[in-house]
Amino acid sequence: MTVLAGIGFTAPWVLLGLLTLPILWLILRAVPPAPIRRMFPAVTLLLGLKDDESVSDRTPWWLLLLRMLAAAAVIIGLAGPVLNPSRDEIGSGPLLMVLDASWAGATRWPATLDQIDAQLTEAGRAGRTVAILRLTEPETPVFQAAEAWRGHLPGLTPNPWQPTEPQIAQAIAALNSIDGGFDTHWFSDRLDYADHAALVSSLQARGDVVVYQAASRPMAILPAAYQDGLIQLTVQRAGPGPEERVTVLAQGRDPAGTARVLHSVELALEAGNASAQADLALPSELRARITRFEIQGQRSAGAVTLTDDSLRRREVALIAGSLNREGLELLSPLHYLTQVLSPTADFVDGGLTEVLPANPDVIVLSDVAQMSEPEKADLIEWVEQGGLLLRFAGPRMAASDLGRDTEDTLLPARLRSGGRSVGGAMSWGEAKTLAPFPETSPFYGLDIPDDVVVSTQVMAQPDPNLADRVIASLSDGTPLVTRKALGLGQVVLFHVTADAEWSSLPLSGLFVEMLDRLAVASAAKSRQEAQLLGTIWEPVQIMDGFGTLSDAGTLAGVDGVELISGQIGPELRPGLYESGKQKLALNVVSEETQLRPVVWPANMPIKGQEVSTETPLGGLLLSLALILLTVDVIASLALSGRLGLARTTAAALAAFLLVPEGHAQTPEDTEFALAATHELVLAHVLTGDAQVDDIAQAGLRGLVQTLFYRTSVEPADPIGVDLERDELAFFPLLYWPISASQSQPSAEAYVKLNAYLRSGGMILFDTRDADIAGFGASSPNGRKLQQLAGPLNIPALEPIPRDHVLTRTFYLLQDFPGRYSGTEVWVEAAPLDAEQIDGMPFRNLNDNVTPVVIGGNDWAGAWAVDRNGQALLPVGRGYAGERQRELANRFGVNLVMHVLTGNYKSDQVHVPALLDRLGQ
Repeated sequence: MTVLAGIGFTAPWVLLGLLTLPILWLILRAVPPAPIRRMFPAVTLLLGLKDDESVSDRTPWWLLLLRMLAAAAVIIGLAGPVLNPSRDEIGSGPLLMVLDASWAGATRWPATLDQIDAQLTEAGRAGRTVAILRLTEPETPVFQAAEAWRGHLPGLTPNPWQPTEPQIAQAIAALNSIDGGFDTHWFSDRLDYADHAALVSSLQARGDVVVYQAASRPMAILPAAYQDGLIQLTVQRAGPGPEERVTVLAQGRDPAGTARVLHSVELALEAGNASAQADLALPSELRARITRFEIQGQRSAGAVTLTDDSLRRREVALIAGSLNREGLELLSPLHYLTQVLSPTADFVDGGLTEVLPANPDVIVLSDVAQMSEPEKADLIEWVEQGGLLLRFAGPRMAASDLGRDTEDTLLPARLRSGGRSVGGAMSWGEAKTLAPFPETSPFYGLDIPDDVVVSTQVMAQPDPNLADRVIASLSDGTPLVTRKALGLGQVVLFHVTADAEWSSLPLSGLFVEMLDRLAVASAAKSRQEAQLLGTIWEPVQIMDGFGTLSDAGTLAGVDGVELISGQIGPELRPGLYESGKQKLALNVVSEETQLRPVVWPANMPIKGQEVSTETPLGGLLLSLALILLTVDVIASLALSGRLGLARTTAAALAAFLLVPEGHAQTPEDTEFALAATHELVLAHVLTGDAQVDDIAQAGLRGLVQTLFYRTSVEPADPIGVDLERDELAFFPLLYWPISASQSQPSAEAYVKLNAYLRSGGMILFDTRDADIAGFGASSPNGRKLQQLAGPLNIPALEPIPRDHVLTRTFYLLQDFPGRYSGTEVWVEAAPLDAEQIDGMPFRNLNDNVTPVVIGGNDWAGAWAVDRNGQALLPVGRGYAGERQRELANRFGVNLVMHVLTGNYKSDQVHVPALLDRLGQ
């Protein structure tokens, strides 16, 4: 492309036609307008007379200038002018486009595709053949016409892994198989990886290499770690940089089963630092609901870390030396433990020999002093494999010889015989309070209430390693809680009872926090290769390069050792894996991952990913030439006196040419129109809330499937519409979910909405709040609905009457539930003169379709299904819930049939009268 004065020309040789303009000027100037010929016999009578109007014998200069401008506009327009053309050197010969195509470039992937498309356009103009090589999925490059690759761009997506050594070796081998040289445009994700330098050298040996990479550094979040009662989150970027703040979102399901953001935390990446860390202190019940953490504003697999059993509800076995079944409940040694753990843990019932095969996460022994040798051996093996054994003292332990002479394997310290009693009626001292927790203790930072006192405890014998094992002590320095590691697990001993007999600790909130810090309620043990040896893990959901989860389908199971030690790639995909009741998250980024910025050779040019939008001017200039030529025709007719004969035609032509142009239809508009009209399509209004929009899309998808299987209506996949940009007339039904945060449409959007309602369209307004509010402004969504619907021309409304056609268009219905039920559904009110004919079951209602249906039952939530047709959100409980979902689906079918067929069901009541009038 040739660039002149900032404007590019795809066919610059056409500009040579401008050289002919002076010759054309002389020719036109020498040819005057044609004279008017009149037949008049008495010519002699006109001799000496002078005309008031005369015809020029030369073409006026301004008309010549007009014609020159028209000719110049045609010549320049045919030369293919382009405003803001690409300034990159076009080059010649084959062109190879290399893409890292890893998760690190997923956030900027649309910009990368735009730049590739621009490069393909330039290569097509220059006649260069092009090949594309993705390093995360290398194949032998095939050079073909640039235009052929443009159709493949939508199928190019980043993979959720970085190029591996085998893949780089495969890519180099593929390059070596190509004969001849070629230039390379490398679209980099800015991360370094193994054998990167070798690939650079291989490409430089074949031709010029130009690198395109964004200015922003890739960012990732490490797997969440749970330690000392806190969730530790670490965000890392590729190399040090300026100060930057990021927000990490904790996503999961609320008690109603709806996916939403449960918590958020802001991290500050200081200038010169490559990582930042934050600690989250969340209630255990909320923590157990979290399914993923992600960096806000980053759309990549590296910006997402999935959670597995590490934050789930743990399985806990409670075993007491004496259950005291006939005593009061408050005297039970397990009563307080049960109350503390029941909200966040599941209990495994049975004796020690019964619970060990179930492999619980935690085993609690309350005042258990004696075990058989087989039980003890099995328990030791369980702890060594990563289990947590939590023991409480008591009268039996104090009276036994357990751990007196030598340290017992299942105790963290040697014990003295008997117990120590302080503060009782038969003791000399006062009850002891707790000392502040040391920094090395998992309880560090917890507030100690003044009313927590200890009256009796089991004393530990002094040993060289005792000080390292004490994690809580009394004010006099005697141990209260001791801990030691045993294999992959640990043993913890509270030197008091689990009930309130020896201390007030179980009665306080401190007891709950201490158990939480010990990870009794959550944070499953870390898995090692030895634990996963011989296990097979089935993939449940896999993650793509954008961090989106999808069903794993028929992917084969993975060996346990390979799962935690293998390299993520085409054969081992990140996602959620399952083995029995256990779940394991395989994230793109691990604890050992270090993001290293790529370093390029000094002689290699590096460019940004900013793409300048080219604007073709050829059509505009040709249109201008047409207008100028039209003006020339009118001026010539005026000069020759023939304007009167063509005044009507000229005026009509001018009016046609000067009509203000409406909105220009872009290729995107055309594509949208084709997608919306090739088949029947249902649509939902985009609210700007990604979660609400996703549920609406899934809901209409479920309704489409129901219509397909139950009726003759076969809609295509639903579409989300932007009220500001998209045409609404294509859709018979718009589902509009209301959220309190969505913005108010513009005045132009309301014009389109009112035109849509007048032309027979229907809008289903759904406030989705029937579980907390009735109809009206009693909820934030209800108040937002009033604001949104205010500028609309909505007729008078009434709750759906029992004889409304919506109750029988396909199914016979009287209730219209969604995920929720109980609130009224409002439609256009029947006319005041509607009456019921004798013998007819229904009134003579109007023939129009109600333009709006308003409710709050969250119908999309009940209709919503995934790609496999499985329900996404729960509805009610058990059979009653499934029945409610079925009624919601039936309401959706009735709604669509009503939109498509009108009140034809009401017309059926007139059939007997019509037949009687016809004499039949």
